[in-house]
Amino acid sequence: MKILRYLLFLAVFSLSLGAEAQDSVSAVSVDDVQFTEIPADGTQAVSSDTDTVKSDSAAISKASVKQVDQQQEQQSLWAIFLAGFIGGLAALIMPCIFPMLPLTVSYFTKSASSKGKAVSKALIYGVSIIVIYVVLGLLVTVIFGADALNELSTNGVFNFAFFILLVVFAASFLGAFELTLPSSWVNKMDSKADHSGLGGLFFMAATLALVSFSCTGPIIGTLLVQAATMGALLGPAIGMFGFSLALAIPFALFALFPSWLKSLPKSGGWLNSVKVVLGFLELALALKFLSNVDLAYHWEWFDREIFLSLWIVIFAMMGFYLLGKLRFSHDSEVAYISIPRTFLAIIVFAFTVYMVPGLWGAPLSSISAFLPPQQTQDFDLYTPSLGGGQVKHDGGASSAHKYSDKFHAPLGLDAYFDYEEGMARARQENKPVIIDFTGHACVNCRKMEASVWPDAQVLQRLREEYVLIQLYVDDKTELPEAEQTVSKASGKKIKTIGNKWSDFQASRFNANSQPFYVLLDHNGQLLAQPIGAEYDVSKYLNYLDSGLAEFRHRKQ
Repeated sequence: MKILRYLLFLAVFSLSLGAEAQDSVSAVSVDDVQFTEIPADGTQAVSSDTDTVKSDSAAISKASVKQVDQQQEQQSLWAIFLAGFIGGLAALIMPCIFPMLPLTVSYFTKSASSKGKAVSKALIYGVSIIVIYVVLGLLVTVIFGADALNELSTNGVFNFAFFILLVVFAASFLGAFELTLPSSWVNKMDSKADHSGLGGLFFMAATLALVSFSCTGPIIGTLLVQAATMGALLGPAIGMFGFSLALAIPFALFALFPSWLKSLPKSGGWLNSVKVVLGFLELALALKFLSNVDLAYHWEWFDREIFLSLWIVIFAMMGFYLLGKLRFSHDSEVAYISIPRTFLAIIVFAFTVYMVPGLWGAPLSSISAFLPPQQTQDFDLYTPSLGGGQVKHDGGASSAHKYSDKFHAPLGLDAYFDYEEGMARARQENKPVIIDFTGHACVNCRKMEASVWPDAQVLQRLREEYVLIQLYVDDKTELPEAEQTVSKASGKKIKTIGNKWSDFQASRFNANSQPFYVLLDHNGQLLAQPIGAEYDVSKYLNYLDSGLAEFRHRKQ
């Protein structure tokens, strides 16, 4: 019964793993960064090719940049570690590992002459598990390299490959097939595990890793995909450390307190139910990677309502499965529904019903980070209720703006998608500018647009007081040949719209996180210190008002 409660927690929490990990990368606070004002250049703040940064532009001290980078990496690594640890706990109650727990611990306690030796053997066994999986994570880093890891999060080929990979993992968990390693590997490791001493314990741990691959492989694969796409150099190793730590701790604890083994539930059909539930969650998570590709390459077929329809079906099927109304070939018959399983089914069905209004445009703020942007919704009853009118993908206030055929502003806002054009408009209207460095794959950007920007006062500032410029740093649309240049800051080729604005953000503001909000006057001078994601509406409103106050002060 206790283990089912853990399953309840894991199933609900795992729903947010993918986005939470990505959030930690994007939601980088820049409060500690000291910016200098960007001097006016007369007519426009960016040269005609927009990839050239003037030598007298604002600069951020290297120490400040290093501090922000360290903060970003620390937050992302903690998120990866947490995701890995939760994944390890989920793997622990899979049918390939859970039955081996009491057997392995009993081996330690019976083969040792004292309790102390039993505990030491279990600790060595646990450390061996950690070493094996951490080495696996380091191999991913060595194979791909730091630069490649940074490119994975927005690379269309990799994102589509990850989508296919997660679908395969989901099919494996649902019982279509088992992912197994060659039996010769297992036999070789098992023969070496018979040796005494440290080497024997290490190979016992290696045998566990190989034997349990059919259960742990999809979890490890998903974790490595998430860690790799976050771009942190040590991400895969940290993720594997969290995963292996969750696996290793129980062996040490049960060796220290053998009597606890009696409280473990018996193996049975519920172990397979864990796999199936995780299979449904893997399938739901896979759609996020497909959505990233659709947005970055402007396929425009995987819209918000299609995404939601698939999620509604997936979670409805999970609910019916938990109630025993849906069975797979390898499932045992459910004679009755336990109370924990009933509660979990209620939560899943409630979540399913919660998503249904999203088909008509409801913001669904709690899961907005997962979903395609609100502006991809074909039938949206929510945005007009904010007072901005119906969103039009082929017209509207911003239809004449540059790149408006590729980008659509959220909440019916009149946004510009080119820096020069937006600054020219600001000078014409004598208004300040808010630059929103954003991205198609940026989950925090979607969360800000769904939970903070719709506030009446925030929306009024964005509509009436500022000229909004949204610059997508991960867009894959190729620039015209005449606009393709080489960055003077990084030396890299500027080939796409995303390259253009990513280089602009990095070279001019020494920042590479999204969302990243910059307040400027129409001459290109900073009005306030740029910030990242801020989910406290009052604080974000104060930030906008501080820029307005400074702008009005300079006009006097």
